[in-house]
Amino acid sequence: MPLFTIGIEEEFQTIDPVTRELRSHMSKIVEGGQIILQERVKAEMHQAVVEVGTNICHNIQEARAEVTELRRHIIDLADQNNLLVAAAGTHPFSDWQDQLITPSPHYDSLIDEMRDVARGNLIFGLHVHVGIQTRNEGIQILNAVRYFLPHIYALSTNSPFWCGRNTGFKSYRSKVFDKFPRTGIPEFFASANEYDEYIDLLVKTKCIDSGKKIWWDIRLHPHFNTIEFRICDIPMRVDETICLAALMQALVAKIYKLMKQNLNFRSYRKVLINENKWRAARYGIQAKLIDFGKQEEVPYSDLCDELLDFVDDVLDELGSRHEVAYIKEILKNGTGADRQLAVFDETNDLKSVVDYIVQETKFGI
Repeated sequence: MPLFTIGIEEEFQTIDPVTRELRSHMSKIVEGGQIILQERVKAEMHQAVVEVGTNICHNIQEARAEVTELRRHIIDLADQNNLLVAAAGTHPFSDWQDQLITPSPHYDSLIDEMRDVARGNLIFGLHVHVGIQTRNEGIQILNAVRYFLPHIYALSTNSPFWCGRNTGFKSYRSKVFDKFPRTGIPEFFASANEYDEYIDLLVKTKCIDSGKKIWWDIRLHPHFNTIEFRICDIPMRVDETICLAALMQALVAKIYKLMKQNLNFRSYRKVLINENKWRAARYGIQAKLIDFGKQEEVPYSDLCDELLDFVDDVLDELGSRHEVAYIKEILKNGTGADRQLAVFDETNDLKSVVDYIVQETKFGI
């Protein structure tokens, strides 16, 4: 079986230690980080966002070591600049209208095109790349893995608050991002050629300037031989990030294994998968998702058991059994959203929620 390499990107909030508001870091963290981390740290459109990304990792243990090291460096650099770092899909109360934009021709162009949709996109995600052999194999795997995106997404939900409001969603981040074009669950594509023809058409007609402006929940990366999972909120803990990455890798490996045995996993229509995505965003791991084969609602915990059974035969080969098993801890302790809401219920204070996120971001580092 191929290696199915892993690359992980996390987007962090920079926080004022007094007000607990988002605070623009004015590139200090990025510039300081690049001295040590080179290309593994970069600015995002909003100055209160810092993105870090691992190198190509050959297994989940390498990925854990890199994610832990990157978080440690970013937290230390923030501390040196009198800032805190928080990992959550949205800030509990800061308003996007108050945030500074990073000076850049790329971001200037994006805002010129999308106006307040771009300015309001103050969200923080987790992106995971899983290496594939060929783009044709990649598109077949992508078609099948789409079904599992709501299952993965529910485990990552970590954005219940927006501009000081309890939104009623476990992940409001996706509702903010839905305003962008070319987001959400992708369509079924029969081949990599069909996929590339679609992108070429959008470039030719000046809808986009490159495949990097395809912002679906999962995509074939335009430049690398990877499947990129983009659906998740950034989780609070390293353990949660690594669990999700290990699960994504295991799903890719399992679908590949079935393909090599001339077995197919049924592909479901985007409109059906979207029903489960909505439920995952609204209810997280408390959701009942639809089992389209049985045509009935099923408690999320039951579907999780089925998912673990489905990937079980690839976990030892990947060396990720321990990491994937952390799903049980998430089900027991709640997702980031569940834990944020519990702190708010106890304190009725969103600053206390921020303090909790900051502490959880450091957990295990």
